[in-house]
Order: sequence, then structure tokens, then C-alpha cells
Amino acid sequence: MGNCCSDVGGGMAAVSGAASSAATGNQNDAVDMYLRSHGIHGLFSQIELSFSATSLRDRDVFSKSDPMVVVYIKERDGAINEVFRTEVVLNSLTPTWIAKYTITYHFEVVQNLLFKVFDVDTQYHNVEMKMLKLEEQQSLGEACCTLSEIVTKPNRSLTLDLIRREESVSSTHSQHCGKLTVHAEECFSSKSTADIILRCIDLESKDLFSKSDPFLVISKLVESGISIPVCKTEVLKNDHNPTWKPVFLNIQQVGSKDSPLVIECFNFNSNGKHDLIGKVRKSLADLEKLHLGREGENLYLPTLVGHNYENKILNSKLLVDKFSETAQHTFLDYLAGGFELNFMVAIDFTASNGNPRLPDSLHYIDPSGRLNAYQKAIYGVGEVLQFYDADRRYPAWGFGARPIDGPVSHCFNLNGSSNYCEVQGIQGIMMAYTSALFNVSLAGPTLFGHVINRASVVACDSLSTGAKKYFVLLIITDGVITDLQETKDALVKASDLPLSILIVGVGGADFKEMEILDADKGERLESTTGCIASRDIVQFVPFRDVQSGEISMVGALLAELPTQFLTYMRRRDIKPST
Repeated sequence: MGNCCSDVGGGMAAVSGAASSAATGNQNDAVDMYLRSHGIHGLFSQIELSFSATSLRDRDVFSKSDPMVVVYIKERDGAINEVFRTEVVLNSLTPTWIAKYTITYHFEVVQNLLFKVFDVDTQYHNVEMKMLKLEEQQSLGEACCTLSEIVTKPNRSLTLDLIRREESVSSTHSQHCGKLTVHAEECFSSKSTADIILRCIDLESKDLFSKSDPFLVISKLVESGISIPVCKTEVLKNDHNPTWKPVFLNIQQVGSKDSPLVIECFNFNSNGKHDLIGKVRKSLADLEKLHLGREGENLYLPTLVGHNYENKILNSKLLVDKFSETAQHTFLDYLAGGFELNFMVAIDFTASNGNPRLPDSLHYIDPSGRLNAYQKAIYGVGEVLQFYDADRRYPAWGFGARPIDGPVSHCFNLNGSSNYCEVQGIQGIMMAYTSALFNVSLAGPTLFGHVINRASVVACDSLSTGAKKYFVLLIITDGVITDLQETKDALVKASDLPLSILIVGVGGADFKEMEILDADKGERLESTTGCIASRDIVQFVPFRDVQSGEISMVGALLAELPTQFLTYMRRRDIKPST
């Protein structure tokens, strides 16, 4: 019967198209609390996942398999929770399922997904889908990935090899289980925003001794005929020919460009009982035509005539001085367009960290495998960002140490090379960090300017070649910086580059100066020459404030990164070509 089961009779509950199922995944309460207390809001996008498969195994004797996909979320503690089931597609080894799974995408969290494909036996086709006992169905294979792996693909489609659980321990080469393709779509009906300037002429006076104080209310009409306000202008005092400030209407917000809108002009009264001066009913498309034709539309006023209301046409007119549409591209649009986030790291090797060979040192490498604060920060941030970097080659530096037989360096290559600074993968950073601890002498002071300038050179070189790259520098430090102004100068310059800087403070030092670098309170950094940072590119988190675990630290660090990325792209009018 192919991939469409809508013509199957008999009330087959399991064999049907289903409404999309939504889930946000488990939120980390510590992350949310920290972010809210600091006025930070992370990137949360609704993603709709759809599924198809090819070359599935045929487990039925007289027909083809009847497959269904079951989706699970794998938590960090190892727990696996079922969150969604598709419909059953009858008699198909190349199914495309109709039901879609909606999940909230969290940039700052690694969201692990598990997909299992089952062949639903014929005797269970009349059973409600949610009531099916999976242990009674035959497994066709399973696959896992992260949500980040899907959304970072240019076409947002990821094809996974299906394997059988019992075969996953041994070789699977002799058994072909087929492939599962997962496709992601961001849940937006429109990303266009209409920028409109409205004005009225010859408004009638509603006040006895002065002119009216007009304002506009724009409402959308829903199917039931009810109007729902979506926008309101400011009140203009004593003005019969008002021109209001621009209003911005997201086309998704009003339904569509052809959806009917009611624009009402009121006279403001302090008692809240505003007088209706007049109104018009127009769609966004109509308003655009008024703008292009430089014509006005007469307002009308519903007036009681006998027992019925009639629309009295007024001399007052509504005019559209400006109408333009702009596309507000999302973070995921840029990923689909081939943009990458390139991870860089700089580690504090100053003497205040303590002797690395002693257990009380912040740099102590525990033989049991327990990670120190530096390792937690590297692993936690790197674990998230690695999915957004194609080659996973990361520049890694140290600062505040004396290499063997050399002067104190405030920016040296962590891998010990004098020619190149990159290491391969997160494990490469970890190995280079451990090796450096035994090949340099901890010294001081704590200076940030050198490593920020070095990262800026990397970003600037990439920018000059037209590469689709945005860089993220992680600085991990235990102390108060002694080059505050030099650091400000470096940050002001870097604010014009595709670069964000994450700072993790470890240990018990006073990190007040770090808060100055993080301009969350709206105070932009100023350089020695009086130049102001074009945007905020720093996010600082003291490790002790998020002792509940590295996930909280990572969430707090990365929450602002997509916004910083978008601010850079939009201010330079960089579009995500697809």
C-alpha cells in the first residue's frame, strides 16, 4: 500500500497520520536560574523532525515490513526516555512517515537522540499507537545522534546507518539494516517583518476644548470573527494630522500578508475609555498598495441607524508613508548556509594556580580521572561547539608561564610548537594542556591582551578570505587581570570582528573586574582612544557560582553566543546564502 495509509478502513489506530508531538527535553534548573538572575535568555528554537528510511529489513513472510519510528531522549545520567512515536506505514521498506516530532533546540546543550525502528505485527494494527507494547514488535534497527548534528547539515538532513542492538557488540558488516534519514525544519511560517509608517489626515475632534490625542491599534481577525490586538502606536497629543513612529509587524504574527487586519484610530482618555475616531480594514498587502499608489483610505465609523449599524464614511484618511519587508534570518539559517563556529582556547598558567603536582592545585591532574576545573570548562564548552566546526582543529594557547629556558610568555602555543597553534579535537586540547603543565614553569602576571589580540588576528585573517566562520575564544583563568585597560582596548577592536569571548573564572579570586568586561548591564567598553565597542562580545561566568555541575556553567557561558553571532551578521548585512 505504499506510504499512505489514509484509505485503510477498520479504524486502525496505530496506522495513521498523527499530529506533531512536542517536547522541550529536560531543562537544567541551575542553568535557567542562573540565566534568569543575570538577565540572560538562551536560544530556544522549535524544530520539527521528519523521518524517512531506505532498504529496511523485511521481517514479514507474506508481505513487506510495517515500520514505525520511536524517538527517545538520552539524558546525561544515562536515562533513556521515550518521547514520540510515528504512525505505522504499511507494507514498505522505503517509508516516509507523516507524523513529525517537535523538539525545542537548545544551542548550549548537547541533546542526544535515539531512534528505533520497529516492524509492527499485523495483529496489532487495530491497537492505539500509544498502547503498542514495543517488546512485542520486531526491531528493524536503531541509530543515535545529537540534534546539533542534524541542524548543522547544509540541508538539515542527516542519514544514519541502522544497526541491530544484539549485533552492535559484534561486527555488523555482514548484516544490512538500512538507513534512517532525519530532516529538521525550523518552525516558522514566515521570517519576514513589515516596517510601516502610518499617518492620518483630517481627524475629527473628540475633545471639546482641544484637538484629539490619537493613537492606532492594529488587530488581526481570526476565523471566529474576533479581533486580536497585535500592535499599538504611541499617543500623539493635540494632533489631527498625526504621523506615528514606525511599527514592525512579523508576518507570521498576523497570519499572512493577505490576512485581514483592522486598524482603529482612538482618541486617548486618561480614564481608559478611549473614543473610537474611525477605522479601516486592510491586509498588509493592501497597505503596501496604498504606499505604492500614494493614496489614502477613508476611515469609517460604525454608526447606529435605526436598529442596525452602518459604516459612515469619514473625511479622515489613513496614509502609508513607508512599507518595506525585511527577512530576519535565524541562527539556524546561517548554519544551513554553511557558517561554522570555530573554537579556540587560552589557559591561565600563572603561579597563583598552585603547583600542578600537588592535589590542592587548580591544575592538579587527578590519577583517578576526575577532571579539574580547567578540564571541565574545556570539555564542557568543547563538547557543545565541536558540532559546529567541520575540521575540529582548534587553536590552543597558554599564558602567564615560562617555557623551558625562555622568558615569561603571555601567549604560547599549547602544543609546544613554534610554528602552529592548532590541535585535533577536544582530546587534543586535553593532551596538549596536560603536556604543557610539565613543560613550562608557572609564573605571571595575568594578562589577557596578548591572547585576545592573537585570536583577533585569526578572526581577521579568516574575514579577509571571505570564510564563513565565526570564532569563539574560551579563556580560563584563576586570577585578577593586571592589564585591564589593554584588555579593554583589545576587546573594543575585536568587537568589529567575527569573534566572541567566553571567560571562566576558577578558584576563589575576586572577579569584579571580569564583570566590567562583560557588558551585560549595558555599559559598553571604551578604549584608551575613546572608541566604544560596537557590540558586547564577552560572557563571564565564575565557576563557583555554578557548582551544581559543568552543564550549568556551559549553559550560562553559551546562552548569549547565538545572539552575539546574529548581531554581528545583521549589522554587516551578511546573509546566509543557501
